[in-house]
Amino acid sequence: MSWEIIFQPEHLAMYGQGLITTLWLLLSCLLIGFVLAMITALALTSRSWLLTKLAGSFTYFVRGTPLLIQVYLIYYGLGQLEWIQARWDEVWPWTYFKQPFFCALLAFSLNNAGYTAEMLAGAIRETSPGEVEAARAMGMSRFQIMRRIVLPSAMRRTLPPYSNEVVQMLHSTSLASVVPTLTDVTAVASRIYSDFYLPFEAYLAAAVIYLCVTFALIGTFRLLEKRFLAYLAPRTQ
Repeated sequence: MSWEIIFQPEHLAMYGQGLITTLWLLLSCLLIGFVLAMITALALTSRSWLLTKLAGSFTYFVRGTPLLIQVYLIYYGLGQLEWIQARWDEVWPWTYFKQPFFCALLAFSLNNAGYTAEMLAGAIRETSPGEVEAARAMGMSRFQIMRRIVLPSAMRRTLPPYSNEVVQMLHSTSLASVVPTLTDVTAVASRIYSDFYLPFEAYLAAAVIYLCVTFALIGTFRLLEKRFLAYLAPRTQ
């Protein structure tokens, strides 16, 4: 064991920078992914056949292909097309495709949106008809019912499965290490491994970091569930 190499200040600083990159990537993809998921979920539950089919095709592709392949398709596929490279110095939004962080963020955001959209769509479909009928009796429009009744209720009920998706997405950010020059926690561990041939120590340190962040995320969601899903808890006599 050569833990003294892992605990050298410069290597701890590398892990710290990798953690910042991982967290920034995670939070950014969750924010963008949730906005896209909301739009997709509304399309999945809309009355339009075209919107439903388009949204369903998107979620089917995202959930039916590995995330690693999606990262490759965006960074090594779209990002390397001559048509895009000819414009990525001047034409927006193609200017972002030469940035490794953007390519990884786009892949993770679309993946997160696909899974989260299906969760939200399922929760929207399972909304109690009585709640909708009560809202209609009060004179609410379809838009008002969706905004005030259906979506808030669906988002609360989606919290438990969404917490699993967030944790899964945290672990999936390790795939960002396959994108050159993008230094996340896993990429730092790989660099230390290649420099000092310490696979066990390097990757165990990365595992501990992921475990700590996972513990914090699970604790946060448990507090949120306790706060927003208290009405679903069994009542004690």
